[in-house]
Amino acid sequence: MHNQDIYDLVIIGAGPAGLTAAIYAGRYRLKTIVLEKIGCGGQIVLSQTIENYPGFPGGILTHELIDKFKKQVDELGVEIVSEEVVEIVQSSQLKEPIYSIKTKDSFYEARTVIIASGAQPKRLGVAGEQALTGRGVSYCGTCDGPLFKNKEIVVVGGGDRAIEEAIFLTTYANKVSVIHRRDKLRASEILEERARKNPKISFILDTVIDEIVGKDRVEAVKIHNVKTNVVTNIVCQGVFVFVGILPNTAFLKNQLQLDELGFVITDEQMQTLKQGVFACGDCRKKSLYQVVNACGEAAVAAYSAERYLL
Repeated sequence: MHNQDIYDLVIIGAGPAGLTAAIYAGRYRLKTIVLEKIGCGGQIVLSQTIENYPGFPGGILTHELIDKFKKQVDELGVEIVSEEVVEIVQSSQLKEPIYSIKTKDSFYEARTVIIASGAQPKRLGVAGEQALTGRGVSYCGTCDGPLFKNKEIVVVGGGDRAIEEAIFLTTYANKVSVIHRRDKLRASEILEERARKNPKISFILDTVIDEIVGKDRVEAVKIHNVKTNVVTNIVCQGVFVFVGILPNTAFLKNQLQLDELGFVITDEQMQTLKQGVFACGDCRKKSLYQVVNACGEAAVAAYSAERYLL
């Protein structure tokens, strides 16, 4: 199937960034289509509720928030198509290039592209992790922390994000055990000092998780010390994994400038090195990965695309 029409804009991804870009593009009356490989929402749907998105005191169910985003996109007549993008190719060498966005079954041509393909949390890849995701296994402390009031939890990771989240989670949990595979943390010293002063946090270093145990919910983790090989079980009701995120950018294959982890590098206008190609949200290199700034970046990306087309 070949899509004959040339779009003003193709948006790749329908998480909060992609949907926000679609809302702005729709309001600019750009001829726009959104391509999404799985379903609307992106990685935020791993969390049941979101409590830090402005305008919803007490939080809102994640699927409700995404439904509201999607309804706004629908009202503006922007189409969302369920297709996975496999490649972007510059199909003309004109002063203003046309891009061919190839999917598994088809391709779309556009004058501008916004990449909002998001990221996914790095998994530990251990037994029990997948089955218990959303049942005690989480990848977002700010989203799921309130579900663990007075519970005992484990945080996996040794970087800034892991330690920040461990400190944050002590607001709710009775006990937070930080498990890290090396003998010292990668987090900044000031964060480590704060964590070590916190009576609720304990550290289990030189240790990895072998299995997350539980029938319907997390009940324990099986761990082993990498130096002594001693295996132990820790009873807990939650496991928070912060070992990094992986951007969904494999389809960009040398097309754009990416950092060593695969995040897209842009300027403040969300412009990549290719003219007419923009990126926003969790696939973009930046310091904070939250829904609220993914949406802000998406507004900038759509604005930049519109200015470029003018």
